[in-house]
Amino acid sequence: MIGPDDIAAAASRLLGHVRHTPVLMLEPGELAVAAPLALKLEFLQHTGSFKPRGAFNRMLTAPLPRAGVIAASGGNHAASVAYAARALGVRAEIFVPNATPDAKLARIAGYGADLVRTGAAYSDALRASRARRDASGALEVHAYDDRMVIAGQGTVGREFAHDAPDLTHLCVATGGGGLIGGIAAWYAGRVELISVEPEGCPALHNALAAGHPVAASATGIAADSLGAREVGSLVFPIVRDRITRAVLVSDAAILAARRLLWERLRILVEPGGATALAALTSAQFVPPPGARVGVVLCGANTDPRQFS
Repeated sequence: MIGPDDIAAAASRLLGHVRHTPVLMLEPGELAVAAPLALKLEFLQHTGSFKPRGAFNRMLTAPLPRAGVIAASGGNHAASVAYAARALGVRAEIFVPNATPDAKLARIAGYGADLVRTGAAYSDALRASRARRDASGALEVHAYDDRMVIAGQGTVGREFAHDAPDLTHLCVATGGGGLIGGIAAWYAGRVELISVEPEGCPALHNALAAGHPVAASATGIAADSLGAREVGSLVFPIVRDRITRAVLVSDAAILAARRLLWERLRILVEPGGATALAALTSAQFVPPPGARVGVVLCGANTDPRQFS
């Protein structure tokens, strides 16, 4: 089980490689939510999402072979692995689904990775990447189901706890579960943790209902970043008893939260980055009286020309 010591070690390891992202404190009502909010602006991280934390921590704790590193991703993890590989001077080969948005493809290619588009979903890209890994000997950097990746993502929680120590509740968007798993490992029950998933990507929601990871759909407006078909096997034991609620939000609610961030705060995030907030703005999660709520805005790799 990953714990606070693993995450503290990751934070030390990541110094000089990732940013300590800021927290924006909001008064009640500023985003149509009755409780005061603390927004963790993790979209200001290198590459536009939280993902470099896990990518660097994995790559800094393993021998890097001559073949370099390999990863599969819907986009954000891919960009982060490419960025980390360039920083560490190793080759990166990245497999992405065919539906990956052009904005994310451009970001990945811009970091110098060899890019392979294949399959309809993340799971297809993962299978292809693993066949290539077995042939090449490259180091796999999994998007979420890896101990060092989870510990790296947990540094988001460590920073949030330092900068907003009075939180009672924390809303986190969930795909494969690396981010919420790392945050859950850091807080270890000290806050009420709310997992938020799109209705079309209910991997953790369904796993919690079943008592174990199960296959789920991966469709909708945020599937490119939150579209894991199954929650990670390493993630699930961490979050199983540390998630207070797992809620689902509609695509319409995600887009409404995204627009609200722009209209009220001039913050533009991708749909996955607005998903955690959507639980609050659509009243799928209503904070109790006296609550102090944190929200992780986890990614902003979007094309502003397609903002709607």
